[in-house]
Amino acid sequence: MASEFADYLRHRRAAMTPPAVPGARMSRRRVPGLRRQELAEVAGISVEYYIRLEQGRAPSPSREVLTALAAAFRLSAVERDHLFRLAGEAPPELASPHAVIRPGMARLLRGLDDTMPVTVHDGRLDLLAGNASAAKLLKPLTATGRYERNIVYQIFTAEALPELVGEAGAEQLTRIAAAELRGALSRYPGDPYLRALRTELARTSATFRNQFDRGEVGATRSAVKRMHHPTRGWTTFDIEMLHDPERDHWLMLYSLRDDT
Repeated sequence: MASEFADYLRHRRAAMTPPAVPGARMSRRRVPGLRRQELAEVAGISVEYYIRLEQGRAPSPSREVLTALAAAFRLSAVERDHLFRLAGEAPPELASPHAVIRPGMARLLRGLDDTMPVTVHDGRLDLLAGNASAAKLLKPLTATGRYERNIVYQIFTAEALPELVGEAGAEQLTRIAAAELRGALSRYPGDPYLRALRTELARTSATFRNQFDRGEVGATRSAVKRMHHPTRGWTTFDIEMLHDPERDHWLMLYSLRDDT
């Protein structure tokens, strides 16, 4: 991996142009890209150390150095993660999910309105968007207050939950919701919103306390659920979840089964 890491540094440096990098010294050059000294200055590391990195002779760089290099190269999130993996480090975790969905995803929701219900929630389990079909299907999951957009909070506070998924489905869904919240807390352990949500549900819901005490961690990516559709009655949905890791957004598609 050291040689691949060194190769990646050289290729990225060769692809850069001095005018695009604040702080780089401008001078006439015969080859494209930044000089090693210029890149080292932008990254805030010694040129001797950077040369050793490019030659594969330096020990594993620290996460601080990798972060500085990623900023100096102006890497995208995907490129930065690749840099970290080449150095033998896990990519940085998001400090928090993005609050706004991509415009293309918003258009997708609207385009699928006549086909299937679709929602988008973030890694903190807050509902960010949904099409009109989803709003009709999930109408029983309503809540108020600070956590009204949080799907875990909705599940544990909606009195009409059995009307949507039945008694057995409600027990299963609360178990999954508690496990998903535990998973979110592990991804964002210092997040005050999630910690406060857990405290609030533990204070107000015996069902949540019982389910959370199971110690399960959620990793649901697909499911089959029997749900009460507002016009079709009891129907079965195949539910698939697609992840956008750059923003930590989850696209949830409710596909009606052909045999219902």
